[in-house]
Amino acid sequence: MAAYLLIVVAVLSRVVPHPGWLNFTAVGGSLLYFGARRPLREMWIPVTVLAVTDYYLTVFYYSYAFHISAYLITWTWYAAILVLGYILLAKKTSIARVSAAVLLAPTSFFLITNFAAWAAMPQIYPRSFLGLELSYIAGLPFYRNDLLSTTIVVGLAFGFPAVAHVIAHHRQPANI
Repeated sequence: MAAYLLIVVAVLSRVVPHPGWLNFTAVGGSLLYFGARRPLREMWIPVTVLAVTDYYLTVFYYSYAFHISAYLITWTWYAAILVLGYILLAKKTSIARVSAAVLLAPTSFFLITNFAAWAAMPQIYPRSFLGLELSYIAGLPFYRNDLLSTTIVVGLAFGFPAVAHVIAHHRQPANI
């Protein structure tokens, strides 16, 4: 149930205005957690929910024309992060594995989407190494906040149960 609630939080973090926070959303963290806690056969659910959210934001919030081709990379990334959560965190959760997932999710999104922006927008970014560099520089504030938000969401999602487990075992009376 918690994995589904985090997907709802991810959607709300995208549709509820929070100006100035530059991409501070629960998407990456919720996808990692969902992948770690739900079976692979359910992975289509968060991808679909987030794809519908993308459609809503594009058409109704930003009033842009919607082109599926503009979102295929993002939707593929959603699925990949679910699988990453499943591979890294489903069977064994450790600080090293959680840290790796937290680093890989936003970093992969940053690298892939800024490369795609450079490749798709020659009117903004010249087709050169300098243009690619400009694309990545422009994405740095978004990357920073995506990394921070993923760290917070994953830290809370995996941290609360771990702390509760430690407290529960600490309070158990010793058997004599």
